[in-house]
Amino acid sequence: MALCLKQVFNKDKTFRPRKKFEPGTQRFELHKKAQASLKSGLDLKAVVQLPPGENINDWIAVHLVDFFNRINLIYGTMSEFCTEKSCPIMSGGLKYEYRWQDDYRYKRPTKLSAPQYMCMLMDWIETLINNEDIFPTRIGVPFPKNFQQVCTKILTRLFRVFVHVYIHHFDSIISMGAEAHVNTCYKHFYYFISEFSLVDQRELEPLKEMTERICH
Repeated sequence: MALCLKQVFNKDKTFRPRKKFEPGTQRFELHKKAQASLKSGLDLKAVVQLPPGENINDWIAVHLVDFFNRINLIYGTMSEFCTEKSCPIMSGGLKYEYRWQDDYRYKRPTKLSAPQYMCMLMDWIETLINNEDIFPTRIGVPFPKNFQQVCTKILTRLFRVFVHVYIHHFDSIISMGAEAHVNTCYKHFYYFISEFSLVDQRELEPLKEMTERICH
């Protein structure tokens, strides 16, 4: 079991280098505060609530980057089981299919395999969170007016990673002994997007039954 859990946290398995916050910045302090709350064993519903006096966009930015890192790590660990052959379509069971569009290379919704979709997704998110015009890191530089709209799009697409992993690769999660870790990441993510209404309820439908079971 210890080896399996160590594998889940193996940084070599990530698709992309982890995004980090610069020490001394407000967002770094918020990140530390959020991590301390998580490690203290507090109720996850309480952990995601905006601390008094904090800026909501800073709070969303910190969590979005953290979720990107965590989900990137989870999928990086699972990627050997998610191949062109096993997952020729990016889907969540027979009912849900996710097509890729990014307004650059793919200007229309395009059918991709799950591995291709994941690569495009992680590249796309990494570009956005490293864009100072969207995720400003300098003190005094405001967030753009459409910041939360951008975050909604990112978080919606990250949710689809959970959908695919849970529906198509849950046996692998169990065999690696990673079920509890993935479930905790999912619950943290779900409580956060619910707290701030960041993802449309229709997008949550594929995991509705499981969510009702594990997110009380």
